[in-house]
Amino acid sequence: MRGSNVRHYEQTHIGFDEHGNEYVIDEYHDLPDLEDLQHGGAISRGLPNFKTRDGHEVERLGPGEFSVRVPGEERGVSVWTHDPEHV
Repeated sequence: MRGSNVRHYEQTHIGFDEHGNEYVIDEYHDLPDLEDLQHGGAISRGLPNFKTRDGHEVERLGPGEFSVRVPGEERGVSVWTHDPEHV
């Protein structure tokens, strides 16, 4: 039986599209709920998940580059961050 996951906030990224619009993107990791674990051992953080503060889905395309799925847009909006950790 697979246990449930707890979403853990990691950090916030500030990015901008080609028109200068700002996007606040939160990064999360899904962690196993420790109450569901029956055995001790290492715990994997899993892959990061991203969402804007407005609740839009975000895909990380590469270092410092994201695609935000905005309603009414056929393709995702490309967003870049100048955060030195991701450039």
